[in-house]
Amino acid sequence: MIGVGDLKRGITVELDGEPYQVVEYTQQKMQQRAPVLHLKLRHLRTGRLVERTFSAYHLHLPLAEVDHRSAQYIYSDGDLYYFMDSESFEQFPISREKLGDVLNYLKEQTQVSLLFYKGAALTVELPITVDLKVAEAPPAFRGDTAQGGNKPATLETGLVVQVPLFVAVGDVVRVDTRNGEYLTRVS
Repeated sequence: MIGVGDLKRGITVELDGEPYQVVEYTQQKMQQRAPVLHLKLRHLRTGRLVERTFSAYHLHLPLAEVDHRSAQYIYSDGDLYYFMDSESFEQFPISREKLGDVLNYLKEQTQVSLLFYKGAALTVELPITVDLKVAEAPPAFRGDTAQGGNKPATLETGLVVQVPLFVAVGDVVRVDTRNGEYLTRVS
């Protein structure tokens, strides 16, 4: 059981017998009233986002018993994406709906952490940063710095991020998977 003070993004809780991952949470305190906790949760079996509101005085949420295993993304076949357990070499398919935004950062050979709940692979946790190749980027012209020195670039997975003007097509950039922001040029 965890309390309101222990909540953080990415933690897995169990509500109504189902596993949910905390995507976002806010606590609203009002004068002479109980604080209200707003949670945005991702249902791990279906991938759907759900919003729940609780009175936060004595809220205790049970942690979902999930198992994390190191795995590697190997290939996709239609709407299924296959991951191989790094120790047992078993392959686990996960549907496009369950992965959601993870697909923006996923390329073959990426090391991830598979989340298992009651023996079934449900979703993937990405590393904090991934390196992706720039597929499309407009050229930079002299005098472009009046716009802040950034331009949109499309990466190999289809993700569009704001990058500095010196980044060109073919460069590899490091992207933060938590917020989708450009961090640095790798090569």
